[in-house]
Amino acid sequence: MFFNSVEEIQPIASRVGCSIFVLPKLTKFEIKNAIILTPETKSVITIEQVQDMLKLLGTKQKSDRYIIIRPAELLGLEAANALLKNLEEPKDNIHFVLVTDVPSKLLPTILSRASVYFLKTKPAIESGIEADEKIKDLAKRLMVAKPAELPALADEIVKSKDNVKARTLEIVGTAIEMLYKSYFITKKEVFIKKIPNFLTLYESIERNGHIKTHIVADLL
Repeated sequence: MFFNSVEEIQPIASRVGCSIFVLPKLTKFEIKNAIILTPETKSVITIEQVQDMLKLLGTKQKSDRYIIIRPAELLGLEAANALLKNLEEPKDNIHFVLVTDVPSKLLPTILSRASVYFLKTKPAIESGIEADEKIKDLAKRLMVAKPAELPALADEIVKSKDNVKARTLEIVGTAIEMLYKSYFITKKEVFIKKIPNFLTLYESIERNGHIKTHIVADLL
């Protein structure tokens, strides 16, 4: 889904428990009295930061309360996992606002629990995917592969022996971003219908599942 200006962020966020806004990196916006989570001394948003924030939300909120997480792709794995239940079942009047310029770097477990909104500007819609050409090529092929083509494509994806898991996750994450963008631009449901299988594939590989097996099984 698209939105036209940053002034729409709060009204959109107020309607859902968890939303992801894809904005160019330096885009400014403000929600008054929001709790803001950003990296502190480290290059990630830590589980300690998330736990401190959740303590503040321990009591019942009588009015809307917003938690801005920016950049959301810097949520550490433990921090992201600590948030999942709250993102899936937010308490009354709690609204999580995740901001990123690279949605493909968000955990699929987070993407699957949120509504995703792209700022309707040329840079937001037409900006290139942040991956090298080989990764993008494999991601595109994975998106359109027929079942009979998946075994050979899986072999090609894992043939590199260096960081094969990280490389595969990048390919699948890039494919997820391409599917979202393709749907929002074309409105063709074929793209959005593929996303759940790719999210399942990402989670399976992340849990140290057998990469080739899951590429074939999860994308059938």
